[in-house]
Amino acid sequence: MTKKPIIGITSHMDENGTHLMSQDNIRRISNEGGVPIILPNVPNEASIPRMVSSIDGLVVTGGGDIDPTLFGEEPHLKLGTIHPDRDAFEMMLIQAALEVNLPILAICRGCQILNIASGGDMYQDIYSQHDVELLQHQQRAPRNHVSHFIQVDDGTLLQRISKSSRYKVNSFHHQAVRRLAPGFRRSATSSDEIIEAFESERHSFVIGVQWHPENLFDDDYANRLYEAFIASA
Repeated sequence: MTKKPIIGITSHMDENGTHLMSQDNIRRISNEGGVPIILPNVPNEASIPRMVSSIDGLVVTGGGDIDPTLFGEEPHLKLGTIHPDRDAFEMMLIQAALEVNLPILAICRGCQILNIASGGDMYQDIYSQHDVELLQHQQRAPRNHVSHFIQVDDGTLLQRISKSSRYKVNSFHHQAVRRLAPGFRRSATSSDEIIEAFESERHSFVIGVQWHPENLFDDDYANRLYEAFIASA
């Protein structure tokens, strides 16, 4: 019997410090043959190596906004709720995971904190900080509805996985990646030039996506992404 990979999944925190996890994140990993483990936000550097050594892959999930002081900016007027403990934990966790070439799938907020942890930055609010007229990136539709197209860059790992250069995704964000960290390349954009996906040029499988593939159970492209992630773990 093939050994099932253990996949660590980061968790959201509410205003009271309660840890939360969407069942879709758990189902996604389980359905593809992985063993999901929920990781609590423990901003203690000494615990990070043990966590990383205990898992075969890492999913960095979506959630609230990110502290802009982590990339050298003051808080923008449109900045939403931040959780410093989660920010600190995920920064350390991601950096440790990258050091040992752990497969990483980073989703929405997850792709933003992946980029920041690696030396990039982000828009605190795309609607007030981006010069191009924008699409609706906070869709008013069910989470399993795909609302806008992305264009996938040629020659990328994402293109090889998706087997497509253009398809639709769902969208629930007002922040986005701005300057990519060194060692990463863009994988996909929306028609308004927002970076929708990026990937590492130095690791075997590190992909960040701005949409929420965990909600798209009937979508071939989302299914292929999770299949490839679990296969890499």
